Amino acid sequence: MVVVKRLFILLGVGLLGWGCRDALERALIYVPTRAMIGTPADLALAYRDVWFRTEDHVRLHGWFVPGRVPLTLLWCHGNAGNVSHRLDNIKEIHHRLGIGVFIFDYRGYGGSDGRPTEAGLYLDARAAREALIRKLGIPGDRIVYFGRSLGAAVALDLALAHPPPALILETPFLSVRAMANRTLPGSGYLFKSSFDSLAKVGHLGSPLLILHGDADEVVPHEHGRRLFEAAPGPKAFYTIRGARHNDTYLVGGDDYWRAWKEFLGKLPDA
Repeated sequence: MVVVKRLFILLGVGLLGWGCRDALERALIYVPTRAMIGTPADLALAYRDVWFRTEDHVRLHGWFVPGRVPLTLLWCHGNAGNVSHRLDNIKEIHHRLGIGVFIFDYRGYGGSDGRPTEAGLYLDARAAREALIRKLGIPGDRIVYFGRSLGAAVALDLALAHPPPALILETPFLSVRAMANRTLPGSGYLFKSSFDSLAKVGHLGSPLLILHGDADEVVPHEHGRRLFEAAPGPKAFYTIRGARHNDTYLVGGDDYWRAWKEFLGKLPDA
């Protein structure tokens, strides 16, 4: 999550005043990119562009890559770039696990309209799930939620609203305020956005897998462990040895993918 590296901007908050807080939060938390650097076709993956609208009428864009098995991963990505910056990861998930992938851009990212907010991202995830069911005909009980970093908070919120058969969180953080306080003690109160996963995870009713690198330089491994401990279960935790924040699936090797397979293999009709 890029927010940690940019918190020095908070030193100017006192001069900017509370009237600029929303703009400042957006600059710190969200790092969207509009330009696309490729499509799944570049990696020989069949795919479909999917356009859909949220409850508040924002038009969003996503990619659906069909799989070989009757499970689809609804992917809530991290706070930077857009769906095209996850192409290699999409390929690995598709090839290694055989499941379908539906990854979408939040408002303000890639081809999606609007600008990001915490409430908006939650609406975006709900609309993505609805698009999978209504537009693509994927049954709700065949949709597994996956969130990375900021997307872990979004996927967890979606899981409380619409419980999935399983939830997978990778490199999740406790809350925005906890991340801010880690870098600049006492600065967390400046944030109106919370993305407070620690306050929510105890209400989860779905099986949970958390994966976290023990060399994560952005979100401490401890954040993932604390969320795991607060979750009710059934649950599993996998430490990715030597992995940093953005190289989990590259560093993890076969053991990393085995953790995915073992978790998904416990689902009915998986």
